[in-house]
Amino acid sequence: MDERFIEFVTNHWLLFIALGVVTFLLIQDFIESATQKFTSISPILAVTRMNDEDAIVLDVREKPDFVDGCIKEAINTPLGKLDDHIKNLTKYQNTPVIVVCQTGTRSMSACRKFTDAGFDKVYNLVGGMRAWEEGKLPVSKPAKPAKAAKLKKLKKDKQANA
Repeated sequence: MDERFIEFVTNHWLLFIALGVVTFLLIQDFIESATQKFTSISPILAVTRMNDEDAIVLDVREKPDFVDGCIKEAINTPLGKLDDHIKNLTKYQNTPVIVVCQTGTRSMSACRKFTDAGFDKVYNLVGGMRAWEEGKLPVSKPAKPAKAAKLKKLKKDKQANA
């Protein structure tokens, strides 16, 4: 039997290498899934967390993608700038944080950064904004800074007049 195995490996060495690579990747994925400190959730479960636990949504897409449409009241911090901005987000350390990107892959690395920074409840939105939109969940446009400032001023004026 050993001779047949060696013969198979020498005749089909490319298949044997492919088997080794696939096995390695599967083991790596299993270990990574078992050791991750964040939870992946569906868009519907994210809505439940937002409503029941006042979870915040952190969108790690780049600004042009975020401006095209985002989850209401999402905070935009592109993944490339997350290391610089994570200190400003520590006020949310004990608040559930739902991290979203376009497809759910970049948000996983952001989730790792949050858990490494000491955030307790970190959730990755499976499928990202694509899954959110496919689920027919509401998408809004972020308020423009000038428009947001005008709205704040109007609210202050109304409160002062009341």
